[in-house]
Amino acid sequence: MAGAPIDDIDTRILDALERDGRLSMRQLAEEVHISRANAYARVERLAESGVIKGYTALVDPVGRGLGTSAYLTMNVRQPDWRSIHAQLRALDGVEHIALVGGEFDVVMLVRARDNADLRRLVLDEIQGIPGILSTRTLLVFEESSPERTGQS
Repeated sequence: MAGAPIDDIDTRILDALERDGRLSMRQLAEEVHISRANAYARVERLAESGVIKGYTALVDPVGRGLGTSAYLTMNVRQPDWRSIHAQLRALDGVEHIALVGGEFDVVMLVRARDNADLRRLVLDEIQGIPGILSTRTLLVFEESSPERTGQS
């Protein structure tokens, strides 16, 4: 946050909301040991400053019908990156894109219904984008994510 550092209370608020984004202000205030008015004010300030970007549901990809996951690494023509990034973001199944330094330029997490759908996504759609020089696909056998308590 420009001009307003994040203090210990803000950090505790953010940690609590990351664990359970459905906490009521009363529950959040109790967990962080502050008044509801203080909780409201701090959450609003964190949201207005862009520290809190929004709220979302954590969805199980397998339950959603996306049983195959893979990380893709790729090398791209650097001058084409903005166009490539926009085209990748528009593809169904692309969950995360990161421009990185090192042996390759981009790391992506993609999800597909099955291996045939993954093949179509990688070979037909992604490798067909002009400026993508090479890709490597790393199939995910098992994954885990941090525990979240906000599940009903």
